[in-house]
Amino acid sequence: MEALLPQLEGETQVELTLQDGRRLLGTVAVKPTVQQYRNEAGDEGSNGQLRLDDYDTPVQQHHVWLDEIASIRRLPPRV
Repeated sequence: MEALLPQLEGETQVELTLQDGRRLLGTVAVKPTVQQYRNEAGDEGSNGQLRLDDYDTPVQQHHVWLDEIASIRRLPPRV
């Protein structure tokens, strides 16, 4: 999961492929951070959430958990 972070710098345009096969295109709003948490059973884990502004409709936002991302591809800047 932490290996994803360098690819998710703020204002980077990316195509994400998620574990379930869905693809999202957009601009990384803010570089995500990995956080520690405990679930109801007291088990520790880590995850982070990415806010992605939609590529075609920037006012639409996608919130994606880092552990749902299968791959990242950088997109060329829009002109």
